[in-house]
Amino acid sequence: MIAQKDSLSTSSSGDPSHETFVLNLGPQHPAAHGVLRVLMTMDGEWIQRAEPVIGYIHRMHEKMGENRSWAKFLPNTSRIDYLSAMHYTHAFVGAVERAAKIEVPPRAEYVRVITSELNRISSHMVWWGALLLDLGGFTPILYAFDDREKILDLLEGLCGARLTYCYYRFGGLYNDVDEAFLKGTREFVTHMKPRLQMYRDLVTDNIILRKRLTDIGRIDAEMCRRYGATGPVIRGAGVSYDVRRAEPYSVYPKFDFKIPVYPECDSMARYLVRMDEMEESLRIIEQALDGLPEGPFIGKVPRVLKLPAGDTCYAVEAARGRFMVRIVSDGKEVPYRVKLRTPSFSNLSLYEEASKGMILPDALAMMGSLDLVIPDIDR
Repeated sequence: MIAQKDSLSTSSSGDPSHETFVLNLGPQHPAAHGVLRVLMTMDGEWIQRAEPVIGYIHRMHEKMGENRSWAKFLPNTSRIDYLSAMHYTHAFVGAVERAAKIEVPPRAEYVRVITSELNRISSHMVWWGALLLDLGGFTPILYAFDDREKILDLLEGLCGARLTYCYYRFGGLYNDVDEAFLKGTREFVTHMKPRLQMYRDLVTDNIILRKRLTDIGRIDAEMCRRYGATGPVIRGAGVSYDVRRAEPYSVYPKFDFKIPVYPECDSMARYLVRMDEMEESLRIIEQALDGLPEGPFIGKVPRVLKLPAGDTCYAVEAARGRFMVRIVSDGKEVPYRVKLRTPSFSNLSLYEEASKGMILPDALAMMGSLDLVIPDIDR
């Protein structure tokens, strides 16, 4: 373990020969995972301050939501966090359905859960491979993307897209699942279970990874609460907060699954949370496949959708934490206001405080454990 340096004592030393320098991490740097810029004030290898500079890819999704109809905003949702697209579309259609009192058939809700959990696994696969690439390990990302491709093939066969899905509709789904999808999903679950054990043997229990992440990047529950951090970040700080349990939605209450929690508050704890989450997602998918009801895949929705005037919120547990959509309607075909509460923005906000006094390689490892998606920040 490398202890964090007391940067305050260094900066107040008054030694005229003592110098610091400013290091720009990004906005084009592999470890930034997108156009994120971190302005780092360095004392040698030690970080005195790491100030995130955002806005390089700002796309005005919230403003775009105010000048198009409810249905025309659907493609935007999958482009906010492109790795967690199903969850984001789920939150938006859920908000509209709640406001308009649209009933969703049980079959559609079960399929939403199946596809959302597949999307959670594929997102975690990207995080796992990219984190280990940041730490100097090239082989794991090949395994990760090999398994992720199987999920992308399944979802492509279902809705025609491999990344930015627009599969959910108000009241249900674009189309029903077929036997090929159901059979392929069961085969993937059977395939993935031993692969996760192989990941543990290959990487998780590897002493090199343990040394790089254990006792590094402490983020405790109080820091998470101050900045609004959620998802694996707060569960890696010992807090069992998951929207699927705290604010139950869809048919998640019907399924038996655990919320992985680790109290160590370090980068390794956040790593383990995500690895366990993939196992739990497989459990949920199996239960949803076994209980998938017959019936319609979409409910009755007005041809011209005008929501009653009012203010509605809907939250989901996305791959990076709590994503909430708030919509305000004034009774027209176009939203009056669309507000998006994204997890990556809150999770990044704590980085400046958490990284103070760390050495640069450890700070990059901690950043990787946050699993940031930059378009999710610059929404």
